[in-house]
Amino acid sequence: MAEMLAGRLHVAERALRMESVPVPEPGPGQVRIKVAAAGVCLSDVHLIDGTLTPLHLPGDVVTLGHEVAGVVDALGDGVTGWEPGQPVLLQAGERDRRGTLLTRGVDYDGGWAEYALAREDTLVLVPAGMPFEHACIIPDAVSTPWAAVTDTARTRPGEAVGVWGVGGLGAHAVQLLRLIGAAPIVAVDPLPAARDRAVTLGADLALDPKDGGFRDALLEVTAARGLDVAFDFAGVTPAREQAMTVLGAQGRLVLAGIANEAVTIPSDTRFNYGRQAVLGHYGSEAEHVDQLVTLAALGRFDLTTSISDVLPLADAPEAVRRVHDKQGNPIRLILRP
Repeated sequence: MAEMLAGRLHVAERALRMESVPVPEPGPGQVRIKVAAAGVCLSDVHLIDGTLTPLHLPGDVVTLGHEVAGVVDALGDGVTGWEPGQPVLLQAGERDRRGTLLTRGVDYDGGWAEYALAREDTLVLVPAGMPFEHACIIPDAVSTPWAAVTDTARTRPGEAVGVWGVGGLGAHAVQLLRLIGAAPIVAVDPLPAARDRAVTLGADLALDPKDGGFRDALLEVTAARGLDVAFDFAGVTPAREQAMTVLGAQGRLVLAGIANEAVTIPSDTRFNYGRQAVLGHYGSEAEHVDQLVTLAALGRFDLTTSISDVLPLADAPEAVRRVHDKQGNPIRLILRP
């Protein structure tokens, strides 16, 4: 039986191991993909360090990687509409018959491997000319902030917005908010390089959250009305607490980062009087990925600067270390088998 290299998480030990495993055979309704590119996400790091735990994984070992693109390699019984050689990206998850959301590379094997299996309805055709490195990060790094901006927050043109955390999700949020006409866009990050990047990507103002003049600067750029929408992509309690203090009337705080901590409203009087809201957000739906593929193909946004580096699949542990340590302040590192 043919074998392949895969990055496997042993959940009980919280150990990532590069292992040789059998090349999977597609079952009925499945397609095998020859992986060309797979993203390394902070959530992958959190799965390894124990901050996150798979909820629906049958067993104790899983191949990581929920951002995957490649070429159709083999078809299972009953698959129609796909042919070997077609370039595709994979949705970051799927729903089972009961409607439970299962995440690729978390609840079932993902794409940190030479080959990956996918249910046929989770494939999306990659347009001609789109690099696999760009295509693979659309499901999650781009689609998560897109869904947060357009669906959860219902952001409207001209609304004042704040983005806390200009990393893998926040950097794309800045671009997408500019695309839909939000204004002004205020980026908040403690790292100077991240703030510079935010301005380059389209933010109107970039602030250090620890700056003593933070509140005054934000109120000045919003004409004293505060934020209509604040997005927490940092996933840390201080970001949420600070965002709450600068929300305007009917302002919405969207929690897109996962802190696994309590959410506190400091004053119910101000919160209720201002008719404010705290909204949870997770992931995206298939329609969001389809929308983004169309927009990217038409040149509405460019992911070139999102690819911080490309590493061989065998160097997955090094990529995880670099994301964990924020070495080089990466937006996305890509693994290439």
